[in-house]
Amino acid sequence: MADKRILVTGGAGFIGSNLCRQLLGQGHEVICVDNLFTGIRRNLTDLLGNRNFTFVQHDITEALWAQCELIYNLACPASPVQYQSDPVKTITTSVLGAINVLELARQTGARVLQASTSEIYGDPGVHPQAESYWGNVNPVGIRSCYDEGKRCAETLFMDYHRQYGIDIKIVRIFNTYGPFMSVNDGRVLSNFIVQALRGEDLTIYGDGRQSRSFCYVDDTVAGMIKMMESAPGFTGPVNLGNAAEITIQELAEKVLGLTESRSKLVFKTLPMDDPRMRQPDLRMAQSNLNWEAVVGLEAGLRRTIAYFKGVEFAGR
Repeated sequence: MADKRILVTGGAGFIGSNLCRQLLGQGHEVICVDNLFTGIRRNLTDLLGNRNFTFVQHDITEALWAQCELIYNLACPASPVQYQSDPVKTITTSVLGAINVLELARQTGARVLQASTSEIYGDPGVHPQAESYWGNVNPVGIRSCYDEGKRCAETLFMDYHRQYGIDIKIVRIFNTYGPFMSVNDGRVLSNFIVQALRGEDLTIYGDGRQSRSFCYVDDTVAGMIKMMESAPGFTGPVNLGNAAEITIQELAEKVLGLTESRSKLVFKTLPMDDPRMRQPDLRMAQSNLNWEAVVGLEAGLRRTIAYFKGVEFAGR
């Protein structure tokens, strides 16, 4: 899909800004929409001089208009610290935001992709998690503003597809990391890297045996683009992530080794509803998108640590 006019909501965020770069690099015109609630204008500094890039500060809980052919909907706080700071705002962004981008797609005929999340699986009762699994989510817990908001957004996308024929795509993004993560976003990897670089203790919540699977952002973005370009009628949802599983304690020790930090590990109480394990079943992405993650964890961590040293961390 060359030379398209593409709208990216949440485009000043971590994944969103990386997606904007990839799309511009492919020769597309990109309209980035973000209310800067958690997005950072500095993430777009290198893009603002590009004649094919437009930034619009707007909250997608309000109706929006743009003539476009493709829409990537990434607008929503994505880390527990961020989305729990204003839970009403979080669920409103997921639900009203989904309705507004779907209405825009209905008016323009655009294809629209929903960036959903592995959090819709909750604290899973199956492992690894396949798209056919309906999840184990607490609807009244402190994480439910995000988990249930994203689940409702998926429902809206499917209902607009069935009722109005909207051309939709849904991806479920597992833990992603890389350049343009924020120092204060509360994600486990950014926390570990910043603490290690500062010589502070690395904080592990729980006993450290809970597991995650970490995907480098370039791989995640490539998967999103492949999904957008997939055959009409293939809606997903499709898992995007890296199948390599690691415990949180092993991750902390790896960060310590790569940063050559003398920081120590400290253990604190596990937050409410924190998932015990998280690993994507990627067979659908492999068979339908011919996609899989190619950047290994150590290589991705080295790049991410270098980013924090050279840009984000040095600037704070």
